[in-house]
Amino acid sequence: MKKLIIASTSTLYKGTYLGYLQQELEVLFRDVEEVLFIPYARPGGISHENYTKMAAKAFNKIGKNLRGIHTFENPIQAIKQAQGIFTGGGNTFLLVQQLHDNKLLSPITNAIINGTPYLGTSAGSNICGITMQNTNDMPIVYPSSFNTLGVIPFNINAHYTDPDPKTTHMGESRATRIKEYHTQNNTPVVGLPEGSWLEVIGDSITLKGNHSARIFEKGKDSYLLETASILRL
Repeated sequence: MKKLIIASTSTLYKGTYLGYLQQELEVLFRDVEEVLFIPYARPGGISHENYTKMAAKAFNKIGKNLRGIHTFENPIQAIKQAQGIFTGGGNTFLLVQQLHDNKLLSPITNAIINGTPYLGTSAGSNICGITMQNTNDMPIVYPSSFNTLGVIPFNINAHYTDPDPKTTHMGESRATRIKEYHTQNNTPVVGLPEGSWLEVIGDSITLKGNHSARIFEKGKDSYLLETASILRL
């Protein structure tokens, strides 16, 4: 049975790393001693080692060890043997390139389907969808494919914000960009704001956190999904 937390962000304003999710993580990883960390997205260009050290502090608070996948000689075997998996945020293009190059997408998907608990934040949430095509990140590398894990039947736009009618910003809003996406693609998109997350248990997907999420489907007006609601797409 699938068990996932798909979160928009790892931190909130003035919050500690993963602090707002601590109680959720205690439940998700309650039967786990060590969590496998995938640091490939490297936010701000941080090294795999330093990213793992930063993330490990949050897991130490809930009594769990964290080990980076980059320390394993065989990353595919590391996925197969993992008790739990956490993929951190950063650049989604870089993350997906590394997952494809290391042939890790299928092993991660199989692990999740078989019940390995999974946490994703930001880029690590983007990859839970069918493709990474609704990321906000710059294409700093060119992955061999935009296909991702496909463990949920839609794509994620993390850090989503609705357009501000008072803004002087002249660029496209997130809603406009997703509308452009749907001129060429059919996959639904969930705009997931910071402070909210999706809890996946089996085939049930529930929105949690402090905010509503915006749902985009091709050929339909977007709408808000209230927190605590079950997502049906």
